[in-house]
Formats: sequence, C-alpha cells, structure tokens
Amino acid sequence: MATGKTKTVWFCKACGNESPKWMGRCPACGEWNTMVEETVATGKKSAGVQSVSVPGSLQKPMPLSQIDSSHEQRISLNNGEVDRILGGGLVEGSLVLIGGEPGIGKSTLSLQIPLHCPHLKTLYVTGEESAKQVKLRAARIGGDDSGCMIYSETLMENIIAEARAMMPDLMVVDSVQTMFSQNVESSPGSVTQIKETAAMLLRFAKETGVPVILIGHITKEGSIAGPKILEHIVDVVLQFEGDNRGTYRLLRSIKNRFGSTSELAVFEMTGKGLREVSNPSEMLIPMHEEGLSGVAVSAMLDGTRPFLIEVQSLVSTAAYGTPQRSATGFDVRRLNMLLAVLEKRAGFKLSVKDVFLNMAGGLKVSDPACDLAVISAVLSSNFDFAIPSDVCFAGEIGLSGEIRPVAQTDRRIIEAARLGFRKIYVSSFSSLEGISGELAKLKGKSQGSGIEIVKVADVPSLCRTLFK
Repeated sequence: MATGKTKTVWFCKACGNESPKWMGRCPACGEWNTMVEETVATGKKSAGVQSVSVPGSLQKPMPLSQIDSSHEQRISLNNGEVDRILGGGLVEGSLVLIGGEPGIGKSTLSLQIPLHCPHLKTLYVTGEESAKQVKLRAARIGGDDSGCMIYSETLMENIIAEARAMMPDLMVVDSVQTMFSQNVESSPGSVTQIKETAAMLLRFAKETGVPVILIGHITKEGSIAGPKILEHIVDVVLQFEGDNRGTYRLLRSIKNRFGSTSELAVFEMTGKGLREVSNPSEMLIPMHEEGLSGVAVSAMLDGTRPFLIEVQSLVSTAAYGTPQRSATGFDVRRLNMLLAVLEKRAGFKLSVKDVFLNMAGGLKVSDPACDLAVISAVLSSNFDFAIPSDVCFAGEIGLSGEIRPVAQTDRRIIEAARLGFRKIYVSSFSSLEGISGELAKLKGKSQGSGIEIVKVADVPSLCRTLFK
C-alpha cells in the first residue's frame, strides 16, 4: 500500500475535477451536486498511466503513412446481435464497457460470450462472485467452457500480472466498481479508483492488443456509475435497457469508435441465457385481436435497423378537472406539441381530455417518424375508430401541421412490405426513387405481395384520408 500522509479532497463524479472543499456546482463542467469526498495519499501520485512501468512498452513516433492497417481483423463473438452492434466484431486492443441495471443481464451476456466462443482463450475476472457461483451460472447457460479461465480477484496489479503471463485472446472484468489498485488510498468504487483501474486496463489493452470487456453498474438516474471520464476512456459503451421484470432486453450502443452509434440489439432473456431476436418487429407489432381503437403501427428506424412498433393511445374525458398527459417510451413534451398541433391546425379540442401514450415492448422512441403514428393513434382513440392492422405510418409532424419526410423512407416501406402490411402513410414530399424495383423483388412472396403508398401533405388531409 502507498505510504505517507493522506488528505481529504472532493471529486466531481461527472468530469473528475478535484477541489479542496465541497462546492454545490462543479467549476469545470457546471454540473450540480456531483462532488464526492475521498481520501487520497499526498506522498504519491495516483495516475494510472504512471503507476505501472512495463519494460519495452515505449513506442517511437512514426509517420501516419507508414502505419499498416490492412491486416486489421475483427474478432467474431458468435453472436450476430453483439457483432453487429460492435460494427462487425471486437477490435483488437479495444476497451468495451457494458452497463445496465441490476439483474438486466450484464453478467449473463459477459459469460455467454466466452462459452459460445471456445476458440478464444478467455480470462474471466470476477470481483462480485466466487468461482463456484460463476460455474453454476455457466451450467445454466450451457456451452463449451474449455477455453474460459475463471480468476476471482479484485487487486488490479495481480490481474494485470496474470493477464500478461497468460496473454488471453479476450479478457472480461466483472465489474469495474469492485476493482482497486494499491496505488490509491480510497475504497473500491470511488472516483479515483475507477479512474486508476480503467487507466491500467486501457494501457494493458493497447500494449498487448487483448480486447477487454468491462461490466459497469448504473446510477438511479440511468447513467454509468463513477466519473464521466470512464466513458471517455473506453472505446465502446453499450447499455442495457428494458424492464428487468420482462423478458426482452435492449442493448444500445452509446459510443463506438469503430462503428456507428445509436445501434440497437434485441435479446430475450430465457432460462438458458440471452436469445438473439433477429426480427425485433415480432415483439413490437400488434399481438391482440383486431378492431381496437387507439392503436397504430409506426415504421421507425433505430440506428441502421428498420422495424415496426405498435403505438397505443387512450383518450378520455378528464375525470379530475385538470387533464393528464402521460407518455411511456415517448417524450411527453413532444406529445404535448403534437396535441397542440392537432388543436391549432386541425381543430380537434383535446385540451379538456386525458391523453395517455405507450410504446409497445418497453422501447424508448426518439425517431421523429413516429409522430404520424402518434397522432393517428390519438385520433383513433378520440373517435373510437379502429385503424386496420395492416396499415402503418412514417412521417414527422411540423408546427404548421405539415407532414415532413423522414430519413430512409424507402427502407421503412420495404420493411413494412416484408412483414405483410398493405398500406403505409408517408409524407407527400418524400423522394421514393428506385423503391419500385425493391418492392418488385418482394412480389410473389406471401408476406410481400404488395403495399400501397399513400402520400399525405398535412394533418387535415391525413384525417380526411384515414377517417373518411
């Protein structure tokens, strides 16, 4: 352990800024109530980059033109959803952070990866569970455990030494909040310890080329526990979403230096681990009898993946005087904006009624293309008029009541046709060049026998066309 005097300092959980006293607002990043108290040693610096000296680790500068990247290969994890969200697989020397609520499936996924990749020599470092507990979970998941080595340890110096001696193809650390370094006097999970251990793992990954998967907890606000600098250090940030009491899990790419961001992977939690859901529409499209009002289907896009989601709405007379506005999986402020457009531009008096909105499957929607389905579901519930189940929508609503085109409308139409939808409402300003050829390829199949594209310019024309 480090020796010498100690002192008490305050660290910002958001940016890692150090202060000698508590401050309500961080002077560096401007966040409020983010200062935490920690005890650090004064006789020794605690910078992770300086704490470990490795012989032969010094690199010399070289011209960018002489750096060879032609042989860069990604490591497949034998999981189509994870490989896709990573951009085609793991990059050598990358540091991947997986976060999520307790019980959502972080440890299950991290153990499922080496069990399904026996060709990869994996070092699985567990700081929260014993080796026997990991064995019990592995027996439940199933798979080939011949290439997986379990190491129950929390001291980072010992972990790095064991990893350098073993030189695995993949390293998994569960979790970063339980790890600590002897160069830091504070307790595991503190801001200083997380920065130190993350820096040590980063240096190990970049020097050896071994990819490292980190498991991280999240706070009650939904962000990764620890300093914000942790997300800046790592190369990829993946976060689990969804209700842990349900069966479906959503893995979203928050940051990816080697691929596109905002990608979405869907899993189903089963007794044998996480099952890939290659077609997310199977859980998001209607699963009830026809003839129900207040239901509309939106052709949305999350990342590069198009899929269809059911939008549910309930409009009723305000029972307690003040109308209520509630939205699950949708921005309630945007819902209020859409209701204002309906009242101002189309003449529908919804200000005295309760409006409830829900996105099926526990998905949080941010695609503006869902606007058209939202107002259609609201009007359907208000009129008690059922929208046919083979009709879907894709369009953004402007403040003047116009229906604006959305990105990649052709991909949304093709996905709807593939799933057997007969009609889709889009903006009249959408450019659909070349879509007829793609739809012709689907013709002849039972699920893609043809789809009618209805173009609408504004909200009043939508109402006249849909509720005639």
